Amino acid sequence: MAQITYRIQEHDGGWAYRLGDTFSETYPDHDSARAAAMRAAREQKVPDEDACIEFQDSDGKWITQRADGQDRPTADVEG
Repeated sequence: MAQITYRIQEHDGGWAYRLGDTFSETYPDHDSARAAAMRAAREQKVPDEDACIEFQDSDGKWITQRADGQDRPTADVEG
């Protein structure tokens, strides 16, 4: 099972949560950003239907694979 962590930090004159290099929208304060990150973490746990997905890897090669809708990551919030 994959592990992901949302991190709360100052961003664009306010606060945001970040996963990897991707930021959420900006919130006016730390508590609002943390609450939004907690909601996102809870949503990660919700199972979905299996699906066929296609994405491009870091070398530019297109990959097609089946995504198991029951294979959900464990999500944490820091900050």
